[in-house]
Amino acid sequence: MRYALISSCLIGLNTKYDGTNNLRKEVVERLKNEYILIPICPEQLGGLPTPRNPCEIKDGRVIDITGRDFTDNFYKGAYEALKLASFFGAQIAFLKSKSPSCGCGKIYDGSFSGELVEGNGITAAVFMQNGIKVVCID
Repeated sequence: MRYALISSCLIGLNTKYDGTNNLRKEVVERLKNEYILIPICPEQLGGLPTPRNPCEIKDGRVIDITGRDFTDNFYKGAYEALKLASFFGAQIAFLKSKSPSCGCGKIYDGSFSGELVEGNGITAAVFMQNGIKVVCID
């Protein structure tokens, strides 16, 4: 079987910013028949605690709802996740949609209003730039 990375919140780990998860049981059950799944939380890998303030990308920076900049943490976590992909030879990642780390195609617009814009989260972008296929899961 092949290795694949997966957002840890999708498998039920309480790594989401608010200390909860985004469990997608049916999707995970299907994927684990095809892949050996390696859970990752780029925010935690970047040194951020759980729970933490929600973050969004605005003008290329990752800002929390209070205006504090966490861009460096998000890039650190993305590159740590990339190391895991490389170590396991994973060529695909199943990531949580809309997230400032994991979102692909559409992410929140940085206004904390729930509006979406075209774009990718930091980890999704780093993965794509390094040849890892990214599949977003809503």
